[in-house]
Amino acid sequence: MTYNPQKELKLYYSIGEVARMFQVNESLLRFWEKEFPQITPRKNTKGTRQYRQEDIEVIRLIYHLVKERGMTLEGARRKLKDNKESTVRNFEVISRLKEIREELLSIKKELDNR
Repeated sequence: MTYNPQKELKLYYSIGEVARMFQVNESLLRFWEKEFPQITPRKNTKGTRQYRQEDIEVIRLIYHLVKERGMTLEGARRKLKDNKESTVRNFEVISRLKEIREELLSIKKELDNR
């Protein structure tokens, strides 16, 4: 997943931008929107979805649960409904550990090249 919340900070993102962030099809985002009531993009008069940062954070959690941890949609839905705070906390810890691992691998590579 290539999403970096500090990289781009806008008020609204198009469905195409969000799909690229997570490297998924736009149709998957529309499907998740139907399956998870927590995803509530604003729609303009033409019906074009405009995702806010809050929507992207929910999508990030769903992506983690479904795509990275392999949970079913029902399992992810239950996890977000019953235990969202714990799920968010665990996800943040895992994300930070992945960042640290990448930093350490980068340092190791740099040291190996000397």
